[in-house]
Amino acid sequence: MSRRRRVYEGKAKVLYEGPEPGTLVQHFKDDATAFDATKRATIEGKGVLNNRISEFIFTKLNEIGVPTHFIRALNMREQLIREVEIIPCEVVVRNVAAGSLSKRLGIEEGTVLPRSIIEFYYKNDELHDPMVSEEHITAFGWATPQEIDDMMALALRINDFLTGLFLGIGIRLIDFKVEFGRLYEGDMVRVVLADEISPDCCRLWDKETNDKLDKDRFRRDMGGLVEAYQEVARRLGVLVENEPKRRGPTLVK
Repeated sequence: MSRRRRVYEGKAKVLYEGPEPGTLVQHFKDDATAFDATKRATIEGKGVLNNRISEFIFTKLNEIGVPTHFIRALNMREQLIREVEIIPCEVVVRNVAAGSLSKRLGIEEGTVLPRSIIEFYYKNDELHDPMVSEEHITAFGWATPQEIDDMMALALRINDFLTGLFLGIGIRLIDFKVEFGRLYEGDMVRVVLADEISPDCCRLWDKETNDKLDKDRFRRDMGGLVEAYQEVARRLGVLVENEPKRRGPTLVK
């Protein structure tokens, strides 16, 4: 097989040129990072779990009419996606106070919010992904007012779906981060969900015990990250049977 051309490499994924024009191959790595990649580790099996979980969720979202970049699974670590122009603003939906929201506003972690809150963050590691307003986004041309409306509407629709999906398997969706892109189709352009949805970008707590089943286990040195991700995958019904036992994280200096 000929060597694939690497298009982009991020902290957790690599994008390769796809087999057809307008497509890419998204490869999930075993790398874990936190705090703008100042904390790093390689955790065997993480990429496989994130690929399987994200593939499952994106397939379900496609089925209910949420436009996404996902086309199909390729193997345990890779999926075929549509090439999109990423909008440089992360969209965070919060249902329960946790993480930076609790720190910023002094709200006790675990407090249910009066309603779901949407926040925007400018994608820039050097600036530590600062929180921005809709005014910033339009003033600097990162997205149009219509694109912001589309992103917010899709984010809330995704939130409704994920909340029900996870509640059905005994998990509370605390918050999550998504990214969107512009998909060009001839003279038409539309906003679609891109990137991934996995425990890397969601806060997931067990409904009965409040055990954390997400990347906070890595951020907060709690241990058991792979086991937590495996539990999410198991409950979703996508855990690969007879997988080899995973080693613990290997810290990268």
